[in-house]
Amino acid sequence: MTNKTTWVIDPLHSEVFFKIKHLVISTVTGSFRKFEGNIITEGTDFTNAKVAIALDVKSIDTNQPQRDEHLKNGDFFDADTYPQITFESASFVNNGGNDYKMAGNLTLKGVTRPIELDVEYGGAEKDGQGNIKHGFEVTGIVNRKEFGMTWNKITDSGGLGLGEDVKLIGNIQVSQLVE
Repeated sequence: MTNKTTWVIDPLHSEVFFKIKHLVISTVTGSFRKFEGNIITEGTDFTNAKVAIALDVKSIDTNQPQRDEHLKNGDFFDADTYPQITFESASFVNNGGNDYKMAGNLTLKGVTRPIELDVEYGGAEKDGQGNIKHGFEVTGIVNRKEFGMTWNKITDSGGLGLGEDVKLIGNIQVSQLVE
C-alpha cells in the first residue's frame, strides 16, 4: 500500500495572476491575494496527484481600486454571491521531464467547466528549517464568456474593450503537511 502525502500551498511563496487584453492593444494584469489549496500524492511522486485550490474573489487586486470594485460586482465575478473560484484536478500527467498536463474542473461564478493547464515542475529544495518544498508554474487560458462573464464595451473603432481569453499564471510552492 502506498502512503498518501498531503502538500499545502505556501501563501508566502506563491502567487496567482491573470492577464487580459484591454482595448485589444495592451494587457492588464491582476492577482488574487488570498488563496489556499493542497496537492495529494501517492508517496513523493506528483504523477496522478490530486490538486485542489480555492481563490478568494474579494482579494482581487489589479492595482486600481475602482477597477477592483467593478470586477467584484455582478458585471464580472459577483463576489457576494460567488465568493470563491475553485479548481479540482481530474488528472495530472507527466509529459516528459518537468512538464505536466493537468486537467480538471474550474468553478467560476457558479459555472463549472473542464479546463486543461500546463504545469512546469521547478524542483525540490529544503528551506531554512529543513522542510522539503516543491515549486510549480501553472499556466493556461480560460474564456471568460464560458463562465458567464460577458460584460464588455465596444471601442470607438468598433473593437472589444476587453478580450475574452484570460491568461492564468500560478507560481506555487508547496510544503508537506505535518499532522
